[in-house]
Formats: sequence, C-alpha cells, structure tokens
Amino acid sequence: MQTVKGDLIQLALDGEFDVIIHGCNCFHTMGAGIAKPIAQKFPEALEADKTTPYGDRAKLGTISTAQIQRADTRFTIVNAYTQFNWKGRGLKADYDAIENCFRLVAQDYADARIGYPLIGAGLAGGDWSTIAPRIEDALAGLDHTLVEFAR
Repeated sequence: MQTVKGDLIQLALDGEFDVIIHGCNCFHTMGAGIAKPIAQKFPEALEADKTTPYGDRAKLGTISTAQIQRADTRFTIVNAYTQFNWKGRGLKADYDAIENCFRLVAQDYADARIGYPLIGAGLAGGDWSTIAPRIEDALAGLDHTLVEFAR
C-alpha cells in the first residue's frame, strides 16, 4: 500500500486517481467525514447513493458509483457501504463489508489508479491495523494509494 499525505478530493481533481473510494452508511447520509465534501462537491455521488435502497442492511459490502467529469478530468467515485448507520458510540465499521467493497473495486477497476482515505478508521471507529491488511489483500497487485488527509 502506497501512502501519501494530501487531500484525496483535490488529488482526484488533479488527475492523480481514476477511482476514489469512500465509506458510506446505508441511510443516504453523507453528513460527516470525507463523505460530506464529496456530497457537496460531487452531487452525482449522493445521487448514486440514493438509487440504492434506504436503510437496507443488505447493502453492506456493496458499492454504488458515480462518474465524475470536471473540465478535462474524469474519475469514478465509489460509495462503499462499509457501515450500517452512523448513530451512537462505538464501532460502526464492518470489517467484512470493507473487505468485500475493496474486492468489488478490484474486480471492476483492476487497471485503475485507486485512492482512498482511512476508510472505517475515522468516525466509524474501526482499527486501521485490522482494516489495512484486508485492503492490501483485496487490492493485491493493483495500483492503490492510501491518502492521509493533510491540508
């Protein structure tokens, strides 16, 4: 896993990635974390999310996608359903769902430059030392980069 410090959204807009992945809940709520600026800057991603069933636990481990074009830059946003909801305290991240989402990305975007944040390890309360090896395994042999947020 390559790691860089920066702004995942800006790096995508700068043409550094073909695909960016972010974690979502199953309730069409993109109100915090990186999901909030994604929904604000790329309403297509929220629209794609809203085409999926509201509050459906079966979405865990699946993805929805939005094709983004801004000026000459094109990329795909993957809404990865990695947690059921966002309410309350404690662990919200579903480790199996995270891994399955990344396996789907590997199947669908094997030739892409893939970028992602610390999915599941922020507001969702997951342990990055548990999540990272699952991502590494799912994306083995692919061009993928963890972007640790830095302004």
